[in-house]
Amino acid sequence: MRRTRPGALVAAALLALIVAAALLVPALSPYDYATPVWTKIFSGPSVSGGHLFGTDSLGRDLLVRVMWGCRISLLVGIAASLISVVIGVCWGALAGYAGGRLDGVLMRTVDVLYAVPFIPFVIVLEVAFGRNFLMVFIAIGAVSWLDIARIVRGQTLAICEQEYIEAARALGVRTTTMIRRHVLPNLIGLVAAYATLAIPGVILFEALLSFLGLGVHPPLASLGSLVAEGANEMQANPYLLIIPAAFLATIILCLNRLGDALRDALDPRHEEDGHG
Repeated sequence: MRRTRPGALVAAALLALIVAAALLVPALSPYDYATPVWTKIFSGPSVSGGHLFGTDSLGRDLLVRVMWGCRISLLVGIAASLISVVIGVCWGALAGYAGGRLDGVLMRTVDVLYAVPFIPFVIVLEVAFGRNFLMVFIAIGAVSWLDIARIVRGQTLAICEQEYIEAARALGVRTTTMIRRHVLPNLIGLVAAYATLAIPGVILFEALLSFLGLGVHPPLASLGSLVAEGANEMQANPYLLIIPAAFLATIILCLNRLGDALRDALDPRHEEDGHG
C-alpha cells in the first residue's frame, strides 16, 4: 500500500513558497536588483532599516537580488533539463530501437562527448558565439543529455523484446511510428522521474559556471553568482554568502526529495528494495 511521504509534501510546500516569493517580492519591493544606492553599501540585515537581507557592495537590496537569483537558477534548471530530456530521449530511443551499426555510432558519439571537458567546452562556446544568457542554456543542455540517452537506450532495448513490438514490426509499422506510439509512451514514467532529478544537477552546473564568471551577465544574478560575490566578502560580511547559499541548498534539497518521491511512485520495485 502506497504511503504518503511527509518529507515530499514539506519539500513541495517549501519549494512552492520559494517560487512564489521569487515571483512576488521583486514586483512588490520598492527596490530593484540593479540600481546602486551608494549611501547603503554593506548595510547588514535589518527589519527596521528596510533591507531584510541587507545590501551588497553597491547598496543593492539583497532580498530582491536573491529572489531574482532564484528566478534565474530555476529558469535555467527547468529549461536546460527540458532540452536535455528531449535530446536524450530521442537519441536513446533511436539507438535502442534501431540497434546494429546505427546504435554503435550513436552510442560511440555519446562516449566521445563524455570525454570532452565541460569547462573548456563552455569557454570555447562563449569565445565562438559570444557570452550571453542563451549560451548558458546551450552549454548545459549540450552535455546534460548524455546520461538520459544511455538510460533510455537500455529501457528501449528491453521494450523492443516485448511481443507486441514484434507483432507491430511484422505488420510493417514504420520506425518513427513505432517509436512514437509504442516506445515513447512506455518511457514517460522513467523520463518524468529523471527530469525531476536532473533539474538540481543542472542548477548546480549553472551555479558552478556563475561562480567561475562564465554564467549570467551583471547586473543580472543567479544564486551561483551571488554565492561567488558573497565568497569575496565572507569574512567582513558573511550574510552575503550565507543567505544565497542557503537558498541554493534549500532548492537543491527540495528538488532532490521530490525527485526521489516521484521515482518511488513510478517504480514500486525501487521503493520495496529501499524499505524492504
